[in-house]
Amino acid sequence: MLQEFKAFMMRGNVMDLAVGVIIGAAFGKIVDSLVNDVLMPIIGLIVGKVDFANLFVVLHEGKTPGPYPSLDAARKAGAAVLAYGNFINTVVYFIIIGFVIFMLVRTVNRVVRKQEAAPAAPAAPPPPSEEVVVLREIRDALRPR
Repeated sequence: MLQEFKAFMMRGNVMDLAVGVIIGAAFGKIVDSLVNDVLMPIIGLIVGKVDFANLFVVLHEGKTPGPYPSLDAARKAGAAVLAYGNFINTVVYFIIIGFVIFMLVRTVNRVVRKQEAAPAAPAAPPPPSEEVVVLREIRDALRPR
């Protein structure tokens, strides 16, 4: 069973999947930083100096009564909150990831189509049959006479 597991893990597609997951996780962190640290502050400034991470609605106050200055303060007080600002950040994150994956698949499809459309190199002619070889030998043997 251990040998079967080792053979399974060493297959190319499993290793490719592992590399893809690791690269995807790293790419996800980059996109997360892009959304939270670059795009959302710019969008918030355009909209009117809004910090999307702190957009929330208190559904039920916690141990300490509100108003709460931030989402973290509301959560620390034990309030039940609807953090729609985080949802907006996640939607933007999803759209960016979806667009990048779309562009990647589109590029791969174009490369595959170009390879399929490119004329293949002419194949080498098949070797002559045994009969042809024997007939050539006979011909060559009769020529000098």
